[in-house]
Amino acid sequence: MKEKVEAILNQVRPALIADGGNVELVDVTPDNIVKVRLQGHCGSCPMAMMTLEMGIKKAIQEALPEIKDVVAVQ
Repeated sequence: MKEKVEAILNQVRPALIADGGNVELVDVTPDNIVKVRLQGHCGSCPMAMMTLEMGIKKAIQEALPEIKDVVAVQ
């Protein structure tokens, strides 16, 4: 499952990098919760939660409907 999630993150990563940020996959839990760490400008941007919800989470859940949630960790 981690490989599938990483492949999706690789698709959204160029847009994040263009804005000075990035995303790191931390874990995929046994109950299908994806944990990511926002990096660079994405870690401190006021729009980070929108990026997480409307960009990263949406992309992952569209491709992998079995994923229950995507959460940011420190």
